[in-house]
Amino acid sequence: MLEPFPSRFYDRNALMTGPELNQLRREKWHLDGHPVRTPEDAHRFLESVGFCLMYPLKPSVLAPTFIGAWAGSEEGLPAWQQAFRDPRAHDATELMVRLLRDHAAYEANLFDENNALLLAASIFPYFYALVGERNPKQAPKPGPRSEYSQLAADTYEIVRREGPISKQKLLEKLGGGLSAAALEKSLAELWSKLRITRVGYRPGEGAFWDVLYRWSGDAVREGIGLSVAEALSALLSKYLDCVIAADQQEIESFFGNFVPRSRVQEAIKALLAARELSFLHVGTRSLIRVTPAKAEPPFPDSQGVRRR
Repeated sequence: MLEPFPSRFYDRNALMTGPELNQLRREKWHLDGHPVRTPEDAHRFLESVGFCLMYPLKPSVLAPTFIGAWAGSEEGLPAWQQAFRDPRAHDATELMVRLLRDHAAYEANLFDENNALLLAASIFPYFYALVGERNPKQAPKPGPRSEYSQLAADTYEIVRREGPISKQKLLEKLGGGLSAAALEKSLAELWSKLRITRVGYRPGEGAFWDVLYRWSGDAVREGIGLSVAEALSALLSKYLDCVIAADQQEIESFFGNFVPRSRVQEAIKALLAARELSFLHVGTRSLIRVTPAKAEPPFPDSQGVRRR
């Protein structure tokens, strides 16, 4: 399992006020006037939180945003629909693309294909174990019971053969008067199962795509070797470390986008029973958190005085 991110924030008496919880999140999510502007800072931020959305969602999801960390504030953040006219979004996107190219971040289109979920490199194999194909080199096959359309299968073959490749080049290769909207739909089918991934962006050409097993083979192989139970337990712990604490409904709302809620409930129950998770009382709410590590017991010195 992933080690919980070290934190000075956890209160061992399991009591916290709502404003305290909000402040701890603001600090961890870089909404406290300390923006993330360099690739090194962005890498550290993403490894710290594990997951973040590019832009805020409506209805909201309990998770940080990359645009918020770049701005250093949650005031007036654009949704993806307004991003094209917000200079902050342009600069934040350039930084995010840098992380993708450096394999320091990965994208998934779980919530909205225009508002990707970003994942830290360290947790991506666990995510792949839940969402990705166990035999990624086997080409998708269309059919009545398949998750893939014929167009998605054709698109995959071109990306596999010629990637990295831009969307414009894909349109030319597929031909036949294919619309951009139809291609977007086929790309989303493949992306949602982590068959392909965006690996770059160029003005005038748009996003570039490649098959994931070629772009990041080590991460895919690691994910294939993980069990679903192991991966879900690790991601639950990392998510709770990211948000400090959350109620079960908030956890299920996040993970329910890519895992059946019944499985999430079972995993939470098992982690609570194993005391890897515990409850934190915030006002009148009983939230779930990662159980803090116990302090080392004091030890006696040569005079018998107990010291740490």
